[in-house]
Amino acid sequence: MSQPASPTPHSGPPSPQGARTSGPAQPASAAASASAAPATKPGQTPQTAERLSTVVGWVKGWVERMNTIWVEAQVIELRRRAGAYMHFLTLRDTSSEVSAQVTATTAVLDQAGPLTEGTTVLAKVRPRVWNKTARLSFECFELRIAGEGQLLAELEKLKRKLQAEGLFSPARKKPLPMIPRLIGLITGADSAAERDVLTNTQRRWPSARFRVRHALVQGPSSVADVTAALAELDADPQVDLIVIARGGGSLENLLPFSDEGLVRAVAAASTPVVSAIGHEPDTPILDLVADLRASTPTDAAKRIVPDAAEERHAVAQLVARARTAIIARVSNAQAELNQLVSRPVLSDPSAALSGHTEQLEMMRFRLDTAIDRLLDHERTDVAHAVQRIRAMSPKATLERGYAIVADADNASVTSVTQTEPGDQLMVFLSDGRLVVEVDDTLPGGSGPAGADDPPAR
Repeated sequence: MSQPASPTPHSGPPSPQGARTSGPAQPASAAASASAAPATKPGQTPQTAERLSTVVGWVKGWVERMNTIWVEAQVIELRRRAGAYMHFLTLRDTSSEVSAQVTATTAVLDQAGPLTEGTTVLAKVRPRVWNKTARLSFECFELRIAGEGQLLAELEKLKRKLQAEGLFSPARKKPLPMIPRLIGLITGADSAAERDVLTNTQRRWPSARFRVRHALVQGPSSVADVTAALAELDADPQVDLIVIARGGGSLENLLPFSDEGLVRAVAAASTPVVSAIGHEPDTPILDLVADLRASTPTDAAKRIVPDAAEERHAVAQLVARARTAIIARVSNAQAELNQLVSRPVLSDPSAALSGHTEQLEMMRFRLDTAIDRLLDHERTDVAHAVQRIRAMSPKATLERGYAIVADADNASVTSVTQTEPGDQLMVFLSDGRLVVEVDDTLPGGSGPAGADDPPAR
């Protein structure tokens, strides 16, 4: 670490008021004789030796009279203590083996951005001397990352800002279409990146269609060019996917693809965006906000379309697997059917009924017997009922000698008062009927007519 020339201290210690006198007090005569001898400066003889703390104090005063100064050095050690206010760094000169201890507050380190060992920094420091150890160190009031490290620090600060807004969240990334109808490509005119994307994409998927927009991919106008091309392709409803491609380059050459305006434009695009910037180690901020990061333009071609040969092979494999599965399924079903057919119940269906034939015959016999018994019982009941009905029928009464008398109107005559002499009556007997004429009516008993009664005619 380069050090400025320190101010030249005076040739002796500070004024005698600050010096300590050694030895006991001398008598007046001795003092008078000593005054004649030449004066001795403090610390020049063993008798006038100074305390170490006094000398360290003199050195501290000489050193700390220096103002702050900017130095360029490399961080070779950084010790940040959690929760502490003060932290320690070891800085080394960039061209010689000279190193120094530096203290810095948490605020100074946080303002400098992410520091790693090996980073070249610009530090605003002032020397300090520790009273207890007389050790020289430097207090850092401001720290900046120098050269390329400064760019990286600014990019890291922008990354933290965008990440805090959620622009890098996987949840907001849009899925890529499996087979895009039209692919938008933003790249440099006649660049190797353009050839890589077009050639490799059409080799994998010959029917792939592109809409190419050439833009400056390096320099102060590249951000505006790429942003305008992105807006044009994003507004095209036919474009299903946008690829931003550029070959490798230095950190400064790739800075446009870490521009905050371009990054926010990509995040706001409604069409999925693929970032294919530089080579594998290159990681501009555009890679983090894009819906898909491809390590190279060639890798982008592999990621945006499937391989037609691989897809055909996969389809052939699926067809073969389906055919094998169907054949196996049919074979298993045939085996199960053969097993079912070979069972006795299907090979001879009547065998299952033969065991029940005897049982069926027995049940039929029992049913016939029960029916015959029931019919015999019912016959007997019917015969008894017929006998009772016959016993109560008028014909049976007539067979016992009774008769039924009816008038001309075929109405029953039950009393002599219902007839008049000369009426013709019908007398029903058991074996026929008689037509008689009433000669006379003789009211009286209901018994049979006496011998003296005149016979009816």
